[in-house]
Amino acid sequence: MSLIPEKPLVISPSLAATIGLEETVLLQALNEFLSHHKPEKQGDYQWATAHIKQLTELLPFWQPQDLQRIATSLRDKGILLIASAPLLESNELRFAFNEKSSEPIEQPVTRAHSSSKTIAPGWQPEADVIQQLAQYSIPPEFCREQIPEFVTYWTERGEPRYSWGSRFIKHVLRLWRSQQTEDARRSQETPMSRDWQPSRDGLEILTRQAGINSNFVEDAIPEFVLYWMERGDSSSTWNSRFIMHVKRQWARFTSAMEHDTLPKPLAANWRPSEELYDVLTLANIPRPFAESLVAEFVLYWRESGQLYGSWNTKFLQQVKRAWSRQSMANHQDPLHGKQQRPHRPDSTRSRTLVDELQDRSWANT
Repeated sequence: MSLIPEKPLVISPSLAATIGLEETVLLQALNEFLSHHKPEKQGDYQWATAHIKQLTELLPFWQPQDLQRIATSLRDKGILLIASAPLLESNELRFAFNEKSSEPIEQPVTRAHSSSKTIAPGWQPEADVIQQLAQYSIPPEFCREQIPEFVTYWTERGEPRYSWGSRFIKHVLRLWRSQQTEDARRSQETPMSRDWQPSRDGLEILTRQAGINSNFVEDAIPEFVLYWMERGDSSSTWNSRFIMHVKRQWARFTSAMEHDTLPKPLAANWRPSEELYDVLTLANIPRPFAESLVAEFVLYWRESGQLYGSWNTKFLQQVKRAWSRQSMANHQDPLHGKQQRPHRPDSTRSRTLVDELQDRSWANT
């Protein structure tokens, strides 16, 4: 098509996640360059020299200083061997792929493999294939585990190939890099702990950018911690999960609560709305727990005679604080009886029940 005037560069997503997107693009471009230029054999490596003009034509979206920076990064990662002076000084890049870190170079087809053939049902990689994979620090056991799937896949496809050993090497390399990426991701995961707190950036996203009430965010922490501790999951993105959790609650909260802001006394037969129980469900607070607080709530506010525009909002605050106190009481240190969560003087949960009854903090929120 007219919008794609030249052959596109195709990169591996798993390789980009491992070594970086820019490094993967340059690596693929150099591999493409090597396929159109006869490399020079020196020792165990295939060397080629690319002039700076050739590189900028191949990668016109980068400046020469970008090419030098990314090539240096590939060299520092042990993927690329460079035998020339810095690109900006020599105007050329003499390079070779380090066999311990890069994709294997397709070998010329020998006479013994001059014709392609389909894979045999009992195909096994030759010893030199396993040895070549070992240069990438891939255990032989991992290589052998991939043979049945590899044979089954290509048997079903029925496509002929000149070298099944080369195809197997690429297959194992792709799976190995995917596993390394997954292992690296899992190594960053941590289980939820009872003293977990959202980061400062997370709190700013919720309170400043999303405009969510800080007390609402603060009251959501205990229920979030309790829920994930009971599930026993691990994650490297607890802050992101908390942000989504609070945003969902806030959206339901703001749409479900009364929009009539005219202050009014609490009716004797007042009961929470069904929408309020939906909000509590998002917070993982059982409905029976909330219902057990209705009588006390109505009695107190009827006696106080105060006026509010949204009694559902006021009741929701009481339920979440009561649930927070109960959750903290259930997760005390068995040796010292101390709360594991940091004592924060500005927190809505830092007051004891006696303090709250004394100063009637419900009326001051």
